[in-house]
Amino acid sequence: MNAKNKKEKAPDRTIAKNRKARHDYAIETTFEAGIVLEGWEVKSMRAGRVQLKDSYVTFIKGEAWLIGVHISPLKTASTHIEPDPLRVRKLLLNQRELTKLSTAVQQKNYTIVALDLHWTRNRAKASIGLAKGKKAYDKRESLKKKDIQREQGRILKR
Repeated sequence: MNAKNKKEKAPDRTIAKNRKARHDYAIETTFEAGIVLEGWEVKSMRAGRVQLKDSYVTFIKGEAWLIGVHISPLKTASTHIEPDPLRVRKLLLNQRELTKLSTAVQQKNYTIVALDLHWTRNRAKASIGLAKGKKAYDKRESLKKKDIQREQGRILKR
């Protein structure tokens, strides 16, 4: 086979996903934000020791902060610092995005949830989503739609 014909699969740049967010919330729009991290957190992210369950974004003094992300410290972390796995991390967004998100949260009762963490040009980024909570019957309906699509895929495959 020729080297040009081989399709190289791009490496997966995803660090962690919040699968529960898409189940519990109806995501309206998504944004990509940078995260202010410490050195030990970057090392732990590269090792895949991140959990996004129950993470959300809040506004403090006009700035966006990511709350509830658990980054487990590595055993080889520096001895002169005390790593806090649940510390609040600042998100880097431009002013237009900040005002859009804050007005939606204040006026329209939206929630901002962390959808995933990924690498973009060797920088850790967070995908956050402007979301509304789903009711129990909405969750059941979306599960039914997924089952129907899965069945249609099986039928078409045969």
